[in-house]
Amino acid sequence: MKLKILVADRQIVRPGDILAIIEDEEVESFKYLPEKHIYILKGKVYSDVIGIASISNNEVSVIPLEGTYIPRPGDLVIGVVTGIGITSWVIDIRSPYKGILNGTEVIENFNPIMHNLRDYLDVGDYILARIAAFDRSRDPILTIKGKDLGKITKGVVVEVKPSRVSRIIGKKGSMLNILTGLTHCTITVAQNGVLWISCPSDNTLNALVEAINIINRKPHMRGLTEKIKLFLMQKLERL
Repeated sequence: MKLKILVADRQIVRPGDILAIIEDEEVESFKYLPEKHIYILKGKVYSDVIGIASISNNEVSVIPLEGTYIPRPGDLVIGVVTGIGITSWVIDIRSPYKGILNGTEVIENFNPIMHNLRDYLDVGDYILARIAAFDRSRDPILTIKGKDLGKITKGVVVEVKPSRVSRIIGKKGSMLNILTGLTHCTITVAQNGVLWISCPSDNTLNALVEAINIINRKPHMRGLTEKIKLFLMQKLERL
């Protein structure tokens, strides 16, 4: 798809702003691309959120400045247990929709008469999970069957705005590589704007959290990746 792009990279745009014109092919009268926060209408590309235009390889998308998390099948999420039923747990995944984790995900040969779910996961426990199914007609179903998924038993959990996830990762993982490489911390970034962090020391953890808070507050800052690198180098040098 050949585009005539009408906005500059990292320009702030609003819902309904025209970002580009499609020049080389016929297009559907309407097409919505939620993962890019754009829609195409009669050959023109529009933003559907307030955000920052991102242009790369003649493609345009929008990084939202604000927003809530809407689950998608396959998403990695970090949630906290907020309710316990007879056959399932209710998980807060920072979304308008509550996650549902069925007992069969945790307990082999699960029998609601024999097994008390509270013995396995209690209110306040955090889990790393994936969205197994979701179609907006019911709450998303979670799974913890997979590598490294399950109850979080160590480290700390840090929340950012879900719209900041792509900025914390950076292009081709550039920002995340700096955060982990300089601090030697392990960071799991979930799509719902929750980070699971484990660091070699409390001082290193505090420096990392400060850096993450800067990204959370100022995602649109030019040269942010280099600024975060310099910030961490100076902070860690004092430790």
